[in-house]
Amino acid sequence: MSSSNQPSNPDLDETINVTQAHGRLTSDCAAAAREKLLTDSGRESIPLWVITACGVVLLIAGGVLGNAGTLFSYNNTFRDGYVRGTAPGGVDAGPEPKTAMVAFSAKGSKIYSSKCNGCHGSDGKGDGANYPSLVGSTFVIEENQKLAMVILNGIQGPISNGKTYGAGIMPAQGAGMTAEDLAGVMTYVRNNFGNSTGDVVSVEMAKSALDVSAAREKAGQSVTSEEILARHKVMLSGADIAPEIMVNPATLAPVE
Repeated sequence: MSSSNQPSNPDLDETINVTQAHGRLTSDCAAAAREKLLTDSGRESIPLWVITACGVVLLIAGGVLGNAGTLFSYNNTFRDGYVRGTAPGGVDAGPEPKTAMVAFSAKGSKIYSSKCNGCHGSDGKGDGANYPSLVGSTFVIEENQKLAMVILNGIQGPISNGKTYGAGIMPAQGAGMTAEDLAGVMTYVRNNFGNSTGDVVSVEMAKSALDVSAAREKAGQSVTSEEILARHKVMLSGADIAPEIMVNPATLAPVE
């Protein structure tokens, strides 16, 4: 038997040692892998944060160095006294003016929908049992201070027709109500549902109503028919406003 088949030397060719050759191959592969890793690392893309940081630095440097031309110079971009012009076809004004009756009633309609519609209904007629009708009510269409006190403070007991309704008491609706809100809803109720006083409750009158309400002896409590007839059967103080005068529908202020 030849020496190539001896257990001490398993190689087929006694000039090649498999174990040593395998070791060299493993070492060469590891070296190649390290070289590829170094090559790939050198080809990585620049991170976005590096680009962003460089851009910020350049912008700051440009603003510091000699105004950096017109890019950073406001005076070179806009002339002295520059005023933005009106867009073609545009009107440099607020909302289109409307007559006082239309504008006040439109605002009042929104207040009525949020505060009154649930009880008195969209037609103002109530339900006849728990909630009274606003149509033709003397507390609504006569002296306007009566209506203002009912809206701001609520009312308990019998109403203008002498009847006490099932609900027993109308809650105050004045919380958070502005003079413009009050003027709008009063104008709306007095000129809708079949009511037609033909007048506009001005914002000045509504402010007067707020003062009268705050000065009541029982401020914070509901009014009664007795109090209404004894103390508030009068018109609110304040300048009248003609129904046909043009006003700003947002502010209700007259416009020229």
